[in-house]
Amino acid sequence: MSLRHAVLAALLSGEYSGYELAKAFDVGVANFWYARPQQLYLELSKLEKDGLISGREVVQRTRPTKRLFMVTDAGLAELADFAAAASKPSFIRDDLLVKVQAVDHVDAAPVIAQLEQRAAAATAKVEILDKILRRYRGDLDEETYLRHGSPIGPYLTCLRGRRFEQEHHDWCVRAAELLRDRSLV
Repeated sequence: MSLRHAVLAALLSGEYSGYELAKAFDVGVANFWYARPQQLYLELSKLEKDGLISGREVVQRTRPTKRLFMVTDAGLAELADFAAAASKPSFIRDDLLVKVQAVDHVDAAPVIAQLEQRAAAATAKVEILDKILRRYRGDLDEETYLRHGSPIGPYLTCLRGRRFEQEHHDWCVRAAELLRDRSLV
């Protein structure tokens, strides 16, 4: 997967300015693909140059003119090709796990503190993702939404992000507890 496909997928839900896309990415897409705003602006330029998105200028009275972007038919075809291609297995690449791996040979206190910080950050993300999921569902319970609600793709990716963050929280809390208890022995 590339940033190109993540941006195209994010633009499927409507027209966005670069700023709005960065905000949408930060909340909805960041749970599976992280990108800095500068990367998004560069990618928007590339996608427009390649004809995969189109941009239009919107003149605003009290603010600078902005450009809104939307996916073109060629962009939809690119996403269809991407969706049909085999996916590579995912993997974890996390510096905190390297620190935990080395904890038998280093001071555990800073590692424990970082585990606790990560747990707190994961809790905050779970709360944000829960709000997004509730906004999608409206008055529907989760099972009804999963069976009949729309859109389903963004909901499923948000649900996956929520479960990942909850599991990440639980693991960090447990690892910190274990390391703390072992250091007291």
